[in-house]
Amino acid sequence: MTPETVLTVFQQTLELLIVLIMIVLLPALFVGLIVAMFQAATSINEQTLSFIPKLIVTFGVLMFAGPLMLRMLIEFTRGLISNIPMLIG
Repeated sequence: MTPETVLTVFQQTLELLIVLIMIVLLPALFVGLIVAMFQAATSINEQTLSFIPKLIVTFGVLMFAGPLMLRMLIEFTRGLISNIPMLIG
């Protein structure tokens, strides 16, 4: 296995990881921003007001995007396993 092959596999893994993380974090980020603007406009400083909506959105995204995320992981793993002979030799 050459160093270039290892770096290519590592790069593909990191790209998939970033995509999977962004699927979950971006909606929570936008909801947190909207709640923060609401809190700033109304001068409400309640910690749970920002935590609960982000938690609900995160669970909702995981429910709806979970099958897509799992499919992406399975396809990547299958591709990696099927390429083992080519990666080794």
